Amino acid sequence: MRTIVATHFVSLDGKVDPTGGDPELHNTEWTFKTVEPVQEAYELKAREQEEAGALLLGRASYQMFAPVWPQMAEFERYNALPKYVVSTTLTDDDLAGDWGETTVLRSLDDVARLKETDGGEIQVHGSVSLTRALADAGLIDSYHLLVFPVLLGQGKPLFSDTDKPAQKLRLVEHEAYKNGIQKQVFDVVR
Repeated sequence: MRTIVATHFVSLDGKVDPTGGDPELHNTEWTFKTVEPVQEAYELKAREQEEAGALLLGRASYQMFAPVWPQMAEFERYNALPKYVVSTTLTDDDLAGDWGETTVLRSLDDVARLKETDGGEIQVHGSVSLTRALADAGLIDSYHLLVFPVLLGQGKPLFSDTDKPAQKLRLVEHEAYKNGIQKQVFDVVR
């Protein structure tokens, strides 16, 4: 059985994508405009690329990454991995022709079946709506979080507010860096 790892940059107030407040920080800009760069804070990101066996993306993240990542040398390994896109609207004709093997999954049941296959770790990058749906369905096995020392206010939260039983997590790795970023790696307790 494969594991699904949700990996995210997140603000201290739990947001992954600000939608209000400061327009200078919309999308991913907040991740580099709110802290001084400290290379060691991103060691987790380099390690994830080596541990990944596949990428799992939602439609919006796929459409954002597909035109850019294939040209980025720092994502060479990700670019070579199989990609799975969860979407009810994308067709094979909508997929990027230069980003390798990509399969469209139509439902969370398809994702559950993917977990049952052989292969390495399946990583979810970006794709906050997908992450929330996967978490609510009990399909995430681990969270890799880089928590930034900033409160973003309005925006997309990493976790849903679905009324469900508490999900216990086990902290398996953590570190704080001099720029205030905290690495937090949690396994889901089943």
